[in-house]
Amino acid sequence: MDDMYIKNLIRSDLGLEKVNEAYVTKAKKYNLPTELLSEKTKKAHQELLADYINSLNDASAKLDSSDRDLANSNNSEFRDLKIDEVHNLNAAFLHALYFENIADTRSVITMDSLTFMRLERDFGTFDDWQKDFIACALSARNGWAITVYNTFLHRYINVCVDLHSVNVPFASHPVIVLDCWEHSYYRDYLNDKKSYVYAMMKELSWKVIEKRFAKADKLSKLLK
Repeated sequence: MDDMYIKNLIRSDLGLEKVNEAYVTKAKKYNLPTELLSEKTKKAHQELLADYINSLNDASAKLDSSDRDLANSNNSEFRDLKIDEVHNLNAAFLHALYFENIADTRSVITMDSLTFMRLERDFGTFDDWQKDFIACALSARNGWAITVYNTFLHRYINVCVDLHSVNVPFASHPVIVLDCWEHSYYRDYLNDKKSYVYAMMKELSWKVIEKRFAKADKLSKLLK
């Protein structure tokens, strides 16, 4: 893949208006018509996305001037900034994907859709994918449940990511994303995480997800 394609892919998936060499980005505002989350939760959560974007921009700017000659594995500014960069990049990327694929009050998936057929192919049945995905969501320790296309395995798998960067498998392209951090549900569901997970899955935006599966399908053909 060329650099321009990668930049455009990042910009599209993140919902960002600008991506350049220094990763200077601006958060997009998302319309979330669902009544399964309170307005306070929606507002606070989108403000959190903006904070991650600002932190990413800050880390990126500082990296430009960080002294590479002083880098070491025990205590160095460069190492700290690289870790911050990944943390905030993943946080921004995953939150954008999450906001885009939830809150569809007319959520419908059809058996002839690419999404349904691929999930059925790789999990046995759609219900088996759903059970596995829910199990990942309930297992995440302040993290994420994500369905990804893994280019090493050449198939879709569900992954349980802790925080934003723990247990992230290499060569994975996310197609379905659910935020499982406590901030995403505690105001509305307290410690009833399962009810939150079920509620979000009732309103998954399969139209958005279908487009992601189509991209992943093209990726799978390119990398075979």
